[in-house]
Amino acid sequence: MAGYDVKKDHPELYAPKPGRMGTVQVPEFRFLQVDGHGDPNTTQAYADAVATLYAVSYAVRAVAGRELDRVHTVAPLEGLWSAADPEVFATRDKARWDWTMMIGQPEWITDAIVEEGVAAAAKKGVAALDGLRFARYAEGLSVQVLHLGSYDDEGPVLAEMHDVYLPGNGYTWNGRHHEIYLSDPRRTAPEKLRTVLRQPVRPVTG
Repeated sequence: MAGYDVKKDHPELYAPKPGRMGTVQVPEFRFLQVDGHGDPNTTQAYADAVATLYAVSYAVRAVAGRELDRVHTVAPLEGLWSAADPEVFATRDKARWDWTMMIGQPEWITDAIVEEGVAAAAKKGVAALDGLRFARYAEGLSVQVLHLGSYDDEGPVLAEMHDVYLPGNGYTWNGRHHEIYLSDPRRTAPEKLRTVLRQPVRPVTG
């Protein structure tokens, strides 16, 4: 039986062509989510959040396969990023970042299935379950580009998006900066990392 894979079912959102900045319409999806603050490279809360999201996502997949006889590929890790001063993204001042890390779930995943997945993950001593939630997130009109390379090399790409593409096409910000991590940084050289950079936007009026 063929399984669901968000990257294959929504290639325009999860498998765009590299270097082509453009607009997309992003529908509402459901995500497991954990919030936090600080440098993702040094903050224990970030590591705990990511470990929790993966542990529960794999447990949810197992429950769905057993109870619904439906198969899906665990979706990539995603992050929503914000700060009081948006310029900290271009300057990479990571200690000042607020984040929401999340992993998308298929539409047939119910609250009850998530609860079973959480219970299974709890038996393994997962650290951040108290901060986990299962919620919908909708972005709508967004500008995105696939970045190839190190996370620390995103600054110029984001500066082009925010300072050139958005004003040049009559858009302004309309939500948190969004990143989708298509590569596993533990197994991928920094120069080969593939990351979707997305910014929800709205037309400038007046």
